[in-house]
Amino acid sequence: MTKVKTLKATALFAVLILGTPIAPTLADPKSQTNEVTIDLAGHKVPVVAGGLYDRYHSNPPLSVIAEEDPSLDLSWFKTLDKTRVDMGFESYSPNFYYRNSRVTLVFTADIDRLTALMPAEVLAQVQPLQIWPGRGLIALTAYAYHYCDNDSYNEIALSVVTSKPGSANLGPISLIGQSLSADLWGYVFKLPVDTELARVRGVVGYNLPKWLTRIDYREDVEALSFDVYDSESGELDFTLRANRLEDVSTEPTLVTNSFTNLDHAGQLSWGHAVSRQLRHASTSDADSATLTLGDGSLSNFIRSLDPGRMIKYEYVPEFQGALYAPEPLATLLSKE
Repeated sequence: MTKVKTLKATALFAVLILGTPIAPTLADPKSQTNEVTIDLAGHKVPVVAGGLYDRYHSNPPLSVIAEEDPSLDLSWFKTLDKTRVDMGFESYSPNFYYRNSRVTLVFTADIDRLTALMPAEVLAQVQPLQIWPGRGLIALTAYAYHYCDNDSYNEIALSVVTSKPGSANLGPISLIGQSLSADLWGYVFKLPVDTELARVRGVVGYNLPKWLTRIDYREDVEALSFDVYDSESGELDFTLRANRLEDVSTEPTLVTNSFTNLDHAGQLSWGHAVSRQLRHASTSDADSATLTLGDGSLSNFIRSLDPGRMIKYEYVPEFQGALYAPEPLATLLSKE
């Protein structure tokens, strides 16, 4: 296997992080054998019998969440209103994520390759941010959603950092502006998940490139680790091991992560998630995280982007989230 270690970054770009979030204190639904099958947009989807999704289909009362996990601070969720939406299936927006962890590694990558992988319709509105000649940025984020409206699951997101729709692409200046405003934009290349419920909801409801594969999350006293398996061969594709950082802030901060893509009708759309980061830290230390690539399809895709210098490692062992249903991009642009 090929090992890619993080490299130290310049202070100018160490402000960046792109990512939207995930050891379980509650029972892990994926470890339980009792399942029921539901119909979701014409797909037969197994869900945990008696789990949150089986009982409430994305709209559990916060009183139920408080009863099941009294340790949770639900004050932020009480300020958010859910609305019924049609996303190709009936659901509620935003989807709530009550207890989660994530780690994000941001690398430089070949900007021509990044541009070539984006649809022309999307490129007409947003472009990869060039931080120096020939180099853009990719963000690899690993999420462990321990307890959410969709029960629990793990997810890996690989995105390119882009300009904001309706705004000029000023490269490093745009990058710094997004970071300072905690309003981060990207285009999602890959998004494997490890439950069929997460896959179908993501593909049908959010127009995202999700597929089902095995993702093993584990933690020890030193690090959080994700083993990601190839969906076709079943072999280990890559491992991401991210060290626990000592200087962790407990000051809650809100970060918005947004993406632009095409809906199922080929029309431009956008979606966003807001994260309330409860414990978080970051560094550009070369030894803080290790990405070990193998021979699977996702490892090979990452290599094709010519990943280079790491700009930032962000460690978020505890966060909460609200994922909103996508909307036509024209709706956003009309507000600008």
